[in-house]
Parts: sequence; C-alpha cells; structure tokens
Amino acid sequence: MKGDKDLKNHILWCVKQRRGIKLEEPNGNLCNVYIKKAKSALNMLSSANEKNEVDWIAATAYYARYFAFYGLLQKCGIKSEIHDCTISLMKFLYVGEKMIEEHFYKELQSAKELRVDTQYYAAEELDKEKLKTDSETARDFVLEIERVIDDLTEEKIEKLRNKIDHLESKD
Repeated sequence: MKGDKDLKNHILWCVKQRRGIKLEEPNGNLCNVYIKKAKSALNMLSSANEKNEVDWIAATAYYARYFAFYGLLQKCGIKSEIHDCTISLMKFLYVGEKMIEEHFYKELQSAKELRVDTQYYAAEELDKEKLKTDSETARDFVLEIERVIDDLTEEKIEKLRNKIDHLESKD
C-alpha cells in the first residue's frame, strides 16, 4: 500500500507520462460506453464461471471493475492510459475525497494482480479462494461505481479536476 507521499509522487510521475493522467472535457457519453463495457465484462464473467475458465474469470472480473472506474473518470474528464496510474487515481481522488471506500481501491488493485498472475505466471498454482472472492465481488464494485457516478455534481467534478490541475501546474 502506497503511503500518501508515495502516492502523490506516483501521481506526479503519471501526470508527466505521455499516456499518463491528462485532463480533457468531461464526457457523459464515454462514461456510459465504459459502463456498458463493464456490464458486458460481468456477463462474460458469468459465462467464464459456468465453464470454470480460470484465466477468463480473473480477466473479466478485473476489466469489469476497470471499465466501470474508467467510466467514472471519463465523466469527470480525466484520462489515463496506464493501468497503475488509473488505479492510483482511485485512491488519490475518490478515496481521498471520501467518495469511495478504501476497500474498493484495494479490491481493484487485487483484481489487477490476480489477472496479471493468471496471464503471466501460468505455471504457478492459483489461490482458488481468492479467485472466487474476486469473481463474487465484481458486480458490487460496478454497482458502487455507478452510485458514485449518479452522485456526481458539477462541484465535485471541479474539485477532483482541480486536484489534478494543481499537480500539473507544479511542473
């Protein structure tokens, strides 16, 4: 778990990257597209669970979460093409502003690690219990992000964007 200073330094690094964190126009349409992608991933997760396709369970559970959160970022006009930077934004912005509980951030981090483990470390034995929990909590994660999106106001969006803008101006 990154400490506050490490997190801020990581976010600063992300802002400086070509495909890192950038501000753009808030986009409700793109938000909706990513929420649809999240729900599609949840549908595929159900299918992967039925067929006990371990690799696809991990991948779809992660991407359901990732797409939902990315939709939230799009709603706020925040872009990040680096997954670690995107995930750090959840803690820096939304957990930091008490809009999302920290366990959702930890869940997204854990889901990414599980997906990476299944994709790149195929020879290692997977923790089946961790995989089962990851799969079971994905739907609640997406619902929580939808709740946060529904609760967004122009003022909240502006406050989140200002936190990023403030970092960009420190270059």
